[in-house]
Amino acid sequence: MTNSDKLFENALRLIPGGVNSPVRAFRSVGGAPFFVKAARGATLVTADDRELIDFVCTWGPAIHGHNHPRIRAAIAAALEHGTSFGAPCPAEVEMAELITRFVPSIAQVRMCNSGTEATMSAIRLARGFTGRDKIIKFAGCYHGHVDSLLIKAGSGALTHGHPDSAGIPAAFARETIVLPFNDPAALEAAFAAHPGAIAGVILEPCPANVGLILPAPGYLRRLRELCTAHGAVLIFDEVMTGFRLARGGMQERAQVTPDLTTLGKIIGGGLPVGAFGGRADIMSRLAPLGPVYQAGTLSGNPLAMAAGIAALRLLEETDPYARLDALGQTVRDALLEAARRKGLPVQVPQIGSMFSIFFTGGPVTDYATALAGDRELFARFFHACLDRGVYLPPSAYETAFLSTAHEGAAVARACEIMTAAIAAL
Repeated sequence: MTNSDKLFENALRLIPGGVNSPVRAFRSVGGAPFFVKAARGATLVTADDRELIDFVCTWGPAIHGHNHPRIRAAIAAALEHGTSFGAPCPAEVEMAELITRFVPSIAQVRMCNSGTEATMSAIRLARGFTGRDKIIKFAGCYHGHVDSLLIKAGSGALTHGHPDSAGIPAAFARETIVLPFNDPAALEAAFAAHPGAIAGVILEPCPANVGLILPAPGYLRRLRELCTAHGAVLIFDEVMTGFRLARGGMQERAQVTPDLTTLGKIIGGGLPVGAFGGRADIMSRLAPLGPVYQAGTLSGNPLAMAAGIAALRLLEETDPYARLDALGQTVRDALLEAARRKGLPVQVPQIGSMFSIFFTGGPVTDYATALAGDRELFARFFHACLDRGVYLPPSAYETAFLSTAHEGAAVARACEIMTAAIAAL
């Protein structure tokens, strides 16, 4: 029995399902998860001393690779002054300055502790600002485990076969309108059917929790037009894409301006964090200025702020996005070529440092076409890669990530391994 097997056996007695986040349990791909004792650069070190090339990157935050010395030094320096103050600290202001400079649509920002907190707060704020109740979301988009948004959700909710979570009152669900992504006619019909009732529309502008789905040309711009015309708040959930696809996130790449944006992952440099921000007239409705209440004991935690500031300043200094996009294209092309040689129908959507693989013949444009992929074949591919030393997200419905640490030998070796894994299917 391996060390990971022993740890998992013990965890099963003490933690529901043996994990603290469902997708880690490997239920979608079969087998038992490994445990990690260290990470550096593009590599994870398991409890059994196996080294794995990592394409999970802690589900997005590790854009500079694991355990970056600048981020580690920033945390150590902040630690000298304390772990938490329960009062404002200078780093909160510095973080707000960076976020508002990088993302022009954000005039003001409020820090919180997770992406789930950020989306929950943005939804409440949209409702409080408009005085309306209904929210539009899109099938397959995951916005954290918020009651009114766990309806046809992606990520772990989809991976484990429970798109609609138990424990959510039917009354909450009635206020959520779920639409197919990339379908402007469905958007137009929803606004027409609920005149003056829709508080906001929330979406991942590049959905990445049902695998990766790219928005059709003009789709996000049409969404912006409809929200403006009907007085609804447009919320971009850029917890994943923020600072990863560009310094200004997906909204910079698409040249579409939301009213509110939710952030997380990279702005914590690997520590727990979230944020939401946007137009000043909307943000001014938050307490203590306005009637929409939101609070958090550890919001703006000095250690998280120090790590996040270091991560953002590295992005500013190095401007890695063209290099990351080239890495993403290298992986995409290697997967497509290997599948062509094998005669397998494969789709590999990729944008910047994000990609996923669907074993299906048709293009993946929404939730329904994502579900058409062959899950069993993906599970075999996943284990063939893992056995050879590459760790991909353990689900057919998650997105893989690259970091600057993958440049050079790591990505070359990973492409060799994934090519061999496809050949072995």
